Amino acid sequence: MLGRRRRVLPVALAAALALVLVAAVVLVVRPGPVADWLGGGNPPATAEAVPEPTPVAVLPGADPNAPLPSTEGVRAALAPLVGVPELGSRVNLAVADVATGQPVFSWGEDVPTVPASVTKLVTAVTVLAARGPAYRITTRAVAGPNPGEVVLVGGGDPTLAVDAKGFYPGAARLDDLAGQVTAALGGTAPTRVLVDTSLYAGPVHEPGWDDDIPTGGYGASITALMTDGARRDPVEARKAAAAGQHGAVRVAKPDVVAGQAFARLLGLPADAVAAGTAPVAGPTAAAGTPGSELGSVESLPMVRLVDIMISDSDNVVAEALARQVALARGQPASFTGAAAAMDTVAAELGLPAQEMALADGSGLSRTNRISPSLLTDLIALAGNGSHPELAAVFGGLPVAGWSGTLADRYGATATTTGAGAVRAKTGTLTRVHAIAGLVSTADGRLLTFAVLTDDVPPDGLVAARRALDRIAATLAACGCR
Repeated sequence: MLGRRRRVLPVALAAALALVLVAAVVLVVRPGPVADWLGGGNPPATAEAVPEPTPVAVLPGADPNAPLPSTEGVRAALAPLVGVPELGSRVNLAVADVATGQPVFSWGEDVPTVPASVTKLVTAVTVLAARGPAYRITTRAVAGPNPGEVVLVGGGDPTLAVDAKGFYPGAARLDDLAGQVTAALGGTAPTRVLVDTSLYAGPVHEPGWDDDIPTGGYGASITALMTDGARRDPVEARKAAAAGQHGAVRVAKPDVVAGQAFARLLGLPADAVAAGTAPVAGPTAAAGTPGSELGSVESLPMVRLVDIMISDSDNVVAEALARQVALARGQPASFTGAAAAMDTVAAELGLPAQEMALADGSGLSRTNRISPSLLTDLIALAGNGSHPELAAVFGGLPVAGWSGTLADRYGATATTTGAGAVRAKTGTLTRVHAIAGLVSTADGRLLTFAVLTDDVPPDGLVAARRALDRIAATLAACGCR
């Protein structure tokens, strides 16, 4: 068990926190896809522009002057809900006031627990700290060692598309890159495409993943070059996602498939693709010499990649962002390197890094451990004003009964008070269920909460989710004084 410790954020930060969270919470509106929030993509041309409906506010603003719930009041409300059999034998929980960081209620708050996809909150905060919200991932093409050879260099952008039919709106595209390459080559005809994915190291699957994850539709081989998050058919995947189904068939070798798509765009057959390494060009290398750049395209800004990762619980994007943390901190871009780098950045932020042990950035690994109190500390830190770039983590948090992974939850009689008052990231593996985020109480006080349980009956998914939702909904309905 990890040692108990609690910190109270300086009261002087409360006003700044309130402003940050009001901006993050009140401005959550519907409609509007996450990918269009911050620009950076070119929407497809249409015959007639359709005006966007007037946005409707989803969440109320936080009231920094609202009364703080008492520990006794919250305990009386939540204790009967924590010990229910639907949540299994290991339930750990932390509730804290966002404005002050003051703990409100805890139940095994410092116990390391399997977090599942709640891990993505750590990935989001650490990549925003390490790279910044405006950072973009570059995919490059350089001249190969022989005339006509083109090296496609993977930079780790999981959203890269082949063309306008890609899965992620506004993503960088290989057809744009191919056009740049053709122009740069001038009269030289492309002869071969070399695929350089040397940026990433180590295995493409984390050893702690369940056997069915690489083929189950929600995970993939993690390579430095891929298109559409390794989805085999991005068009069909977009249709399925619009209907709420985010699983999709993934290709076994995303880098090879991307290279073959790029070759087709250059007028080459699939057998003209091979693995390779980009030559190193000197600083004064002339255009067209081996290693000189022929073109490049950039991903969506980091803040939008974080939105996608959190709102859709996109595991492949999560692993790519974890590797960006590794690259920013000089670690190998591998599962191990990413975990070490996220630990380093968490410590730099003043978070209790000793209360987590990570193996991946998505939460698919069952060897991950995070304490509930670290999560509530992290959420409070993202809103306390000391690191404005971290507030971007709130943009993609699903809204109960409204969006993302919470769109179809909080509709039951026992949980309706949480609809529109809870913003949270969920986590699910067999026997593992978690939720962590923000909740506005009946008085308007903004709390952060995290509930993790990793010993639920194997067939207890629906019941466990309802039990978790009752906890958050009870907080929303509670003055608890």
